Amino acid sequence: MYLAKRKLLLFLSILDSTKSYSMKPGYIKLVYLLVSAIIFLQVPIVIAGSSSKEKKTNVSPVSVTEAAKVKSKNEIAVEAADSLFQNFKLLEAGVPQEAFELAYTGYKKLLDEGLVNRSEVLTIADFSKPSSEKRLYVIDMTNGKLLYHTLVAHGRNSGLNYATNFSNKPESNKSSLGFYLTLQTYFGEKGLALKLKGLESGINDKAYERAIVLHGSDYVTSQFAANKGYIGRSLGCPAVPRKQALGIINTIKNGSVLFIYHPEKKYKEKSAILNS
Repeated sequence: MYLAKRKLLLFLSILDSTKSYSMKPGYIKLVYLLVSAIIFLQVPIVIAGSSSKEKKTNVSPVSVTEAAKVKSKNEIAVEAADSLFQNFKLLEAGVPQEAFELAYTGYKKLLDEGLVNRSEVLTIADFSKPSSEKRLYVIDMTNGKLLYHTLVAHGRNSGLNYATNFSNKPESNKSSLGFYLTLQTYFGEKGLALKLKGLESGINDKAYERAIVLHGSDYVTSQFAANKGYIGRSLGCPAVPRKQALGIINTIKNGSVLFIYHPEKKYKEKSAILNS
């Protein structure tokens, strides 16, 4: 429209200039018609172009706004996890916020898929901490309470006090990270033990084949840690103090989620549960 106005002013100036010359009336009329055609035939094009730009300007912000409203399931899960983290006062208990965010994200996904029989409890083994510290958390998801906070062992080839190496291979004697589903109990050489099913392909899905179970052990004690600087290590099993094994196993058996956490980038990028 600005261009059209300029052309209109030009046209008026041309007309005004013709008054100063002694031109024949017919010639002046012809000039008038030619200039009018040049100017006004282009005006609709300018207006149309302006209208098109206005439409684009109006549509684009709406599209961006609508897209911003759409959140992924993972984002929603993380927001819910952060709220529960605060309400359950897990920071005071020593649970890393990222550990709970990841654990809850996977827990929620498995719950939505109908794979969890025991939704009222979530267990986290935090392998970012040294074995000499209490790093197993059994959380009551219904009442927001910490049911157990105790020691838990990692595999002997995963590291000494800190677990830094992980494997899914049989005979590796290493721990495997990720999400597990607790299965049924049995009595073995370690007493009552809990079978585990690894849910992550290529990460821990050979756990059952490797006989990776949760069991009690005499080398998982504060006294052992005080003497050695670390607790005893397993063949890859998340072993807990023998005195607490019965209570923990009966609390989480038959279909609850166990998440073994470590902040390594490789696992977080590879996990299909966290990235789907």
